[in-house]
Amino acid sequence: MKILIMGLPGSGKTTLAIKLSKRLKAKLLNADKIRKKFNDWDFSKKGRIRQAKRLAKISQKFEKKGFLVVADFICPTPETRKLFNSDFIIWMDTIKTSKFKDTNIMFVKPKKFNVKIKRMSLDFRKKESLKIVKKINRTFKLG
Repeated sequence: MKILIMGLPGSGKTTLAIKLSKRLKAKLLNADKIRKKFNDWDFSKKGRIRQAKRLAKISQKFEKKGFLVVADFICPTPETRKLFNSDFIIWMDTIKTSKFKDTNIMFVKPKKFNVKIKRMSLDFRKKESLKIVKKINRTFKLG
């Protein structure tokens, strides 16, 4: 199963992904680390499509080995979300714009998601991650 945590840069994706992956004992795929590993810093539409395909392929390898996968990346368009093909989407709707103008322009708010997070705080992250884990467990009958 693939869980996508998506949203604008600086919205709290990685923070939540780290917490969820630990609670779910899942493999964590961080888009920035994957870009670094492949030395691919192309943030054009074509580059983002390539990144979505890459993350989908890596996550599929983990899934085939029986792992749950938590991936955090911007996933700015319906096309990139379709290519990644997640089973559960968490939209980090905590900020209206990021510091990257090109990403703000390209980003399309998702129409479909399982959880939408509107604000973040240290206490909220802990409580919210517990709620999300429970929802994931119920949705997929994991525990």
